[in-house]
Amino acid sequence: MPVTLFRIAAALCLLAVGLGAFGAHALKATLQSHGMLDVWNKAVLYHFLHALALVALALHGAGNRVAYFLIVGGIVFFSGSLYTLALTNLRWLGAITPIGGLCFLAGWAWLIISPPRL
Repeated sequence: MPVTLFRIAAALCLLAVGLGAFGAHALKATLQSHGMLDVWNKAVLYHFLHALALVALALHGAGNRVAYFLIVGGIVFFSGSLYTLALTNLRWLGAITPIGGLCFLAGWAWLIISPPRL
């Protein structure tokens, strides 16, 4: 399972870099015209930083799976809702974003309160 977790984390890093480049080049004019370039960039930033955290967690084995999956949920709900909001301008998607933020917070809190697994 740790190899699978590592590959998922690496794939999420690859996706973050790809989406960042796509937003900066192919989508830049569209995102700017809708006033959503900052939203897209925020999604990429949180996606990439948390994907890197997943790489670190995967390298430490399966001991922190709960935190790992909470952070994956954060990427899906936080960044995913922001990506979709930026592309569709459907403002109600902003209501989903805090669920992802709570997942991020819960994942980090889990690492604080759980016994160390180094």
